[in-house]
Amino acid sequence: MDLLFSNDERGALPDSWYAATANPAPRFGPLDGDVRADVCVVGAGYTGLSAALHLAEAGFDVVLLEAHRVGFGASGRNGGQLGSGQRMDQDDLERLMGAPEADKLWHLAEDAKALVKRLIAKHGIDCDLRPGVAHTGSNRAEVRAIHDYGDHLATRYGYDEQEFLDEAKCHALCPSPDYKGGILDRGAAHLHPLNYALGLGRAVATAGARIFEMTHVRGIQQGPKVVVHTDRGKVTADHAILACNGYLGGLAPKVAARVMPINNFIAATEPLGEGTARVLTQDVAIADSKFVVNYFRLSRDGRLLFGGGESYGYRFPRDIAGVVRQPMSRVFPHLRDVRIDYAWGGTLAITMRRMPFLARVAPNILSASGYSGHGVGTATHAGQLMARAIQGDAEGFDTMAAVPAPAFPGGPALRTPLLALAMSWFALRDRLGV
Repeated sequence: MDLLFSNDERGALPDSWYAATANPAPRFGPLDGDVRADVCVVGAGYTGLSAALHLAEAGFDVVLLEAHRVGFGASGRNGGQLGSGQRMDQDDLERLMGAPEADKLWHLAEDAKALVKRLIAKHGIDCDLRPGVAHTGSNRAEVRAIHDYGDHLATRYGYDEQEFLDEAKCHALCPSPDYKGGILDRGAAHLHPLNYALGLGRAVATAGARIFEMTHVRGIQQGPKVVVHTDRGKVTADHAILACNGYLGGLAPKVAARVMPINNFIAATEPLGEGTARVLTQDVAIADSKFVVNYFRLSRDGRLLFGGGESYGYRFPRDIAGVVRQPMSRVFPHLRDVRIDYAWGGTLAITMRRMPFLARVAPNILSASGYSGHGVGTATHAGQLMARAIQGDAEGFDTMAAVPAPAFPGGPALRTPLLALAMSWFALRDRLGV
């Protein structure tokens, strides 16, 4: 079963609040026959769009292939949080990689955040970019860990965009009985993820790259010239970039062994009116310290956009709203009976260590995926790093590719049930407050 076609109508964006409020965007026709390019990019999410944009601006002839539409996948469905740092904490990276490499990874992560903000400004992308993401804890131990990590970022990396929240300050920001404190990161941000992707798509087309939607890649033939076979023809190129994330399928087994697709879900409530103050008193986003993270923010029309719950099979649950309502009601008991107007699922990808997996599939084929819920900045940046590598500057790409990426245990047959078992255990610990 192909995740590209398991849960969605081909070529249609999901029935999400994002799609309902999307900016007008051009449609691009499918590939028709055989074409030649300098670089063929597979996947029109943040990674592929960024790679195509940076290569086209550097003068390369770029073809970008998308099985559905620009922004169809996780790039158009996610929580819209542009976080600081890598997905793995810096102190963990220091132990894994050593201090010098951890320093490089911190600066690359800050470059990623700055890149998103710069692209939005440069290309005039209207995507509701706002500063501020708070990280909250549900008990004293979690809050202490968050504050200790904030101290580490301040002292070791000089990061000064943090406001430390005790319980009173946390409740003044987010009146949830579940949260006892945390940190508000003013250097992080949140945005409308689909409008960001659509804006990148317009920029890619303006830069001269050829975008083909509704074009399903079936296989890749390696060699001095890469041949990308699709259901509509083929592309012969000097280089290829795989930017498929959770929708990679069987295109690159080496990558698939280390990158696991999972599903995550978001709901948008009815407009809360004056009740927004009982959810958030500032226009910031929240991500809590649960293993299965709850994340939320207010929409521009006063809805709560709440993400929570995961699944590990191919199919989305039938009652997505019911899945999300459970964690939402624990965080905000007073919203237990609020109407949910939109609920949607999306397929992202994780790795064992939750760090992205960047790899050379072949000398002239690069891949980046496995952003583990940290993709707004990291995926955009990964696209730029691959574009630079093709131009001969592989320093950033090689730094990211050097992070050890163990394969998931169990092989193709057992890795999904083993992951589901492990994640269910951690989700149970979340519910029990262990």
